[in-house]
Amino acid sequence: MQNQLNNIILAIGIALAGLLIGLGFIKSKTADNFVKVKGVSEREVKANIAFWPLRFVATDDNLNVCQRKINESKNKILAFLKKYGIEESQTELQSLEVTDILANAYRNGPTDNRYIINQTIMVRSENPELIQNASQKVSDLVEVGVILSSSGGYGYYGGMAPTFLFTELNDLKPEMIAEATANARNAAEKFALDSGSQVGGIRRANQGVFVILPRDRAPGIMQENQLYKIVRVVSTIDYYLEN
Repeated sequence: MQNQLNNIILAIGIALAGLLIGLGFIKSKTADNFVKVKGVSEREVKANIAFWPLRFVATDDNLNVCQRKINESKNKILAFLKKYGIEESQTELQSLEVTDILANAYRNGPTDNRYIINQTIMVRSENPELIQNASQKVSDLVEVGVILSSSGGYGYYGGMAPTFLFTELNDLKPEMIAEATANARNAAEKFALDSGSQVGGIRRANQGVFVILPRDRAPGIMQENQLYKIVRVVSTIDYYLEN
């Protein structure tokens, strides 16, 4: 009698173990049944800050005359900026450089102008449209005798391409992340519908990296040189699929 009872208990234990193993196997297969989807969110934004370096030069054989010329050019630039709504308080004088050609031991031949003075006026404005408008009229400076320098590493046209920045990205992040996540969920639900399954919980999620792109995309065009930009984020999410 005792042996029979032991055999019954053993059989029940084996059956229960088999059931648990079977449930574990099903759960494991379910855990591997998922779909990876991407959700995109984009916004067109306008730069809220602009910088514009104006690098100008004067030359002469007399240092005092050369200094007078550079001051005259500076005043003409400030008057030009004011004409287009940019006050002197939005400018900063930078990097005055004086070169004595005769001090160059490797020079070749005579020179008409011994001295070269370079100076940069950096313009900063929280009204980028003012700088954009003024930069399109920069030929006015050439007409009044201002010599614009192509050196200085600032970009095209006399090294003076304005730089347009968008610094309010954090204000957009919550809304854009929510939109990207919702778009990813919609993609998962469409896949589940087509495959005859249902979307379960999130297996894994990657919020993605926010990038700022030029609105008008073409080779060689950088977003820093465009007033309008595109903010983009792509979220990648794995959803479980349930039968």
